[in-house]
Amino acid sequence: MSKSQQSLQTETRLQQRLSPMQVQFVRLLAMSGPEVEDEVQRALDEMPALEAVDPSESDLRADAPTEGGDSFTETADEMQRADFADPDDMPDYIKPTSDGVRDLIPVRIPLAAQARGDDYVEPVATNAEETLMEALRRQLSEIHLDADVATAADYIIGSLDPNGYLTRPLRALADDLAINEGVEIPMPAFEEALKAVQAMEPAGVGAVDLRECLILQLERMPRSAGSLTALAIVRDYFPELSKRHFQRIAAGLDISEEAVEEAVEVISRLNPKPGSAYATDGLPERSRHIIPDFVVEADDNGKLTLTMPNRIPELRVEASFAADDTAKDDHRLAKPADARSEAARAFVRTKRDDALNFIQVIARRQQTLFRVMSVIVKLQRDFFLSDEDTDLHPMVLRDVAALTGYDLSTISRATQGKYVATVHGIYPLKKFFNEKVSASDETLTSHRVNERLRAVVAKEDGAHPLSDREITDRLQAEGFDISRRTVAKYREQLGIPPARLRKR
Repeated sequence: MSKSQQSLQTETRLQQRLSPMQVQFVRLLAMSGPEVEDEVQRALDEMPALEAVDPSESDLRADAPTEGGDSFTETADEMQRADFADPDDMPDYIKPTSDGVRDLIPVRIPLAAQARGDDYVEPVATNAEETLMEALRRQLSEIHLDADVATAADYIIGSLDPNGYLTRPLRALADDLAINEGVEIPMPAFEEALKAVQAMEPAGVGAVDLRECLILQLERMPRSAGSLTALAIVRDYFPELSKRHFQRIAAGLDISEEAVEEAVEVISRLNPKPGSAYATDGLPERSRHIIPDFVVEADDNGKLTLTMPNRIPELRVEASFAADDTAKDDHRLAKPADARSEAARAFVRTKRDDALNFIQVIARRQQTLFRVMSVIVKLQRDFFLSDEDTDLHPMVLRDVAALTGYDLSTISRATQGKYVATVHGIYPLKKFFNEKVSASDETLTSHRVNERLRAVVAKEDGAHPLSDREITDRLQAEGFDISRRTVAKYREQLGIPPARLRKR
């Protein structure tokens, strides 16, 4: 009997993978307006089946009379609502709202605004890019942690280097916090806080070295043969990987060298510096021109109007690719088609599908952005009417997700690097997200605390500056239900040094 035997095994594996359209949508959603414009122009240059509609053609269609000879005056909002006989069947995102905010999401991509001079918003220079610390602290406000764990996590975030690495031991951070701030937190709380930070975006942040950074990213990837092999290589054969000893790795894992090379390809696509994509905190930032993605206007009656000054041209499939593939049904081609004809048809179908998919992704991006911003305007209606930071209500990503039905990651990408223009100025969307500071006061936000904290420090005696405890006592006397730790956290975020460094 032969010693070598063959056997078949059946296993069930559940995997979740993003389709190419989903990957493209996620990438475009996180882009700013100018970046999407560049992406559309690149697609127009590279996709033969994609073309931009000439503005004059759209104007002719818009001016075309109806069958009765009257001018066509129905808006896109009314056209979509007319498709539903019963208002109860109408999706929420196209229902008219009573608060004056236009909540309809345009399905067709409008013409470039600058081509006709409509909705033109002059760009402004700003350096309000989100830093890694700001992004992580924003995520920290979204999760519920014990007080000690939250304080430790905030201290860990402030100790990360610009690349997102934690270069100091947890014990040293705990000692610093106890000596400098007088706050003693046990090591188990610090260890739990580090796990919470390492679970945040971007993947790999909070790692102590490159190996752990790669492991954190691989553990979040969808399970596949390549990702599992890559995880095993980084976890158990990192020295061999750095020296490219693929044969030794293959022998150790009992796999082929081809499988090792596939896993190395997966590893090469990881980001060794997860924090490098964010603005550098503490260094002079380059001013950049900001073109707002949204415009919110208020009339004298308190009615708000939300518009998107879109600069993306209207897209369509080029005529020669848009025609139905009827060559197969042509009686003159009843005989079997040769390989060249079939290859040509396949080329046309592929390029047409690519163009249609790109148009759908762009439209979906615009719809998502408009819907998210509509909810933000509703939740922060008082601010858009008064333009006072004190009128900003507590709002986190979860609140917007609950009203839109989108995932938290979608809301985060939709608001990242986006700006809104009002009569009083241009603001980043991250301005409107702020956690509730006190459980007993629904209206107490970080903006109100920061404003009063600045005012108290500005009026203090320079020879006897106020300590965090004294500032806390004054704010509590004014009705602010906050702790000393909260005051210390917001003082650090505002860049206000401690009392001993403010003495003059």
